[in-house]
Amino acid sequence: MANRWSGGHDSRKYYEWLDHAQTDIQSARILLGYGGSSSAAAFHCQQAIEKALKGYLLYKTGTHIDGHNLTYLCRQAIKHSESFVEYLDESAQLNRYYIETRYPADVPLELSERRIQHVLFMAEAMWKHISQEIFEDKLK
Repeated sequence: MANRWSGGHDSRKYYEWLDHAQTDIQSARILLGYGGSSSAAAFHCQQAIEKALKGYLLYKTGTHIDGHNLTYLCRQAIKHSESFVEYLDESAQLNRYYIETRYPADVPLELSERRIQHVLFMAEAMWKHISQEIFEDKLK
């Protein structure tokens, strides 16, 4: 497989990744607030954290980390800040919404209103933590 950077156009600006992550969280909020698809909202939450973690890792390393596994990305973030250990469970839970929310299944994914609110809460908390980590690091 070719290196994505050899012809890819992904931004190397960490703050653009964080902005896109925030847009995904806003999209999830809008979907939930106006009776949109719970699956689409959950997918946006997963995407928000994938982008935020990639932005954080880009900020810390200067290198884009490829992949979609949030637990892997969270473990990479732990190498730079032990505080990410707190989010290993959340990253594993949010991982579930990368595939299962986008494709039809014989057994549909059940997302109660309470569950989807929890998914959004996890994504918002992780995004806030990642943003705070970068902000505090910049103050040093």
